[in-house]
Amino acid sequence: MILRDAIDSYVAWRRAHGARFIPSAKTLYQFCRSVPEHVLCDAVTESEVRQFLAGTGPLTRWRANKYGALAGFYRYAISRGYAALSPLPAADEEPRKRRSAPSYIYSREELQRLFGAIDISRKRGIRFDAETFRMLLLILYGAGLRTSEALNLSMKDVDLADGILTVRNTKFYKSRLVPVAPQLASALRRYAERRSDRPLPEGMASAFLANRDGTQVRKHNVDHAFRRLLETTGIGRKDDGRRTPCLHAMRHTAAVHRLTSWYRMGADVQRLLSALSTYLGHANLDGTSIYLSMTPELLHEASVCFDCYVNGGDHA
Repeated sequence: MILRDAIDSYVAWRRAHGARFIPSAKTLYQFCRSVPEHVLCDAVTESEVRQFLAGTGPLTRWRANKYGALAGFYRYAISRGYAALSPLPAADEEPRKRRSAPSYIYSREELQRLFGAIDISRKRGIRFDAETFRMLLLILYGAGLRTSEALNLSMKDVDLADGILTVRNTKFYKSRLVPVAPQLASALRRYAERRSDRPLPEGMASAFLANRDGTQVRKHNVDHAFRRLLETTGIGRKDDGRRTPCLHAMRHTAAVHRLTSWYRMGADVQRLLSALSTYLGHANLDGTSIYLSMTPELLHEASVCFDCYVNGGDHA
């Protein structure tokens, strides 16, 4: 079978089984364009695969993603008789990407500075105003949502009475309910009162976090606004091996601060990690561990907890 036809069949098969399969399908069609047109599925060579995997830039996670997409496709192709063998190099031959630097974690003092400077940084905001920007940051930190999840919240997704957010079609194509703390619930209700004065172009399906004209806030506008906010507050990268501060680090910070609080409370952190993973919308605990970058504060609380355990005391 021609490679393109085999890929079409595989993509259709994955989607018929409930997967959206968008990034991997894009990768497979890129691979298809990198080899001779109308090449047979069984005629692709290992050198062609290696050239596609190598790309033209430095080694990144993108190479592993490409390898995974091709591996899944060739397992399917072999099972259907479209190919006799996989042309992929052995997995243990694949180069390992250097572990990326941990995320920036905002201190509580830095969070106060960020929220305190929102009005100043957005004083010239025409469509995307300070009120909506503040509410977005409160949701990211208070509920641990991804930026796209917060921006995609509709009016009907925000249960103001019970303080629950319905997050739909997330990173892993699932939906989840996210209960919020009373303080954030109050902030949501206050914002909703002001939001009611803005247009609802799609009724209750309209964006909860809206521009002044009622339209959905765009991610690139948020990123630009957050960069200006960092400049206004003077918060920048520290010489501690962490990444440059960014908007997504609000979610990392929420997870680390929650873990630190649990240690201080003397809670069963290992048991609660599973609940935190579900709350953040991760597929498994491995995904959560990425967010739990150790900070001096967190290490101190863990150390105190361990000392109390060893000495048979209580951790207050």
